[in-house]
Amino acid sequence: MGRYTLRRILEALPVLFVVSILLFVLMNSFGDPLAVLSREPNRPTGAQLDVLRRQLGLDKPILTQYLYWLVGNDWTLIDADGDGDVDEALYGTRQGILRGDLGLSLVTRQPVGERILERLPNTLILMIPVYIITLVLATGLGVVAALRQYSAADNLLTTIAYILRSMPVFFISLAMIFIFSVWFRQIGLPATPTAGMYILGEPQTPINLARSMILPVMSLVLVSTAGYMRYVRASILDVMNHDYVRTARSKGISERRVFALHVLKNAALPLVTLVGMDLPFILSGAAITESIFAWPGMGRLFIESITASDFPVLMGILMMVAIAVVVFQLLADLVYGIVDPRISYR
Repeated sequence: MGRYTLRRILEALPVLFVVSILLFVLMNSFGDPLAVLSREPNRPTGAQLDVLRRQLGLDKPILTQYLYWLVGNDWTLIDADGDGDVDEALYGTRQGILRGDLGLSLVTRQPVGERILERLPNTLILMIPVYIITLVLATGLGVVAALRQYSAADNLLTTIAYILRSMPVFFISLAMIFIFSVWFRQIGLPATPTAGMYILGEPQTPINLARSMILPVMSLVLVSTAGYMRYVRASILDVMNHDYVRTARSKGISERRVFALHVLKNAALPLVTLVGMDLPFILSGAAITESIFAWPGMGRLFIESITASDFPVLMGILMMVAIAVVVFQLLADLVYGIVDPRISYR
């Protein structure tokens, strides 16, 4: 398994290299990254913008810009405004992503890594419970629907799943706000907070955090569970029709034991694939839901960075997700060998 893991890591490096090139070209096709600075109240002068453009290599061909972003560049320090201080002190230098420097945010002048680390814990606080609840509910409901195929319970669960899956997440989020905040307040029931991680003016306690998580977690769970449940149901029904399941039944093994040892375990393989593809996007957050509920996570940071054309932050987030995709796909492949002993990595 060690040699297989090492080979997969070595194969992932050129993939990440190609992905970084594509992302960089797409980011630069949006326009001038420094245009956002000209909209600030204390915007830099034309001379300062020229210095910054040279420092960031934006006056160079796109290949040179990519190399600066990748491996860094030794800047020529220029005092553009004649105050005796080099402008590098304002904007910083670039060491390159290969040396752990994701650059500076064009909006806040903070290092991109710091901006991401500020928001990432908030996203994990929201998204980890969402995925745990989703997997538990989807597995349980999918098993019920599969074991009672075409029954009233199966038809009801399938109909609800289709309805929820066809609704956009912003509609479900707004419906949650109307029901549990507006309508509950009108009929005298306790209203659920609708914005931010904590209720304004109240202490930042775990209880208040949990109250603020109710609506965004419910919105994401409803949408995700609908899709996962249908996947679990289809996978179980497919495995139940295989010859080895019928053989196990013919040997007199109890139905519960057949389901636990032969059906559920083998039906988990497609689910592992699906989870392995979805888990990396925990890090990127849920952009629409976080924006609706004013949750200060990665998704909202991504939307804010797009609005402000903060390309260094966008590149940092996208590369983080790309690396996470590679890592979680490798973990999913390794889990295959644990779930199914027939799979060998020799």
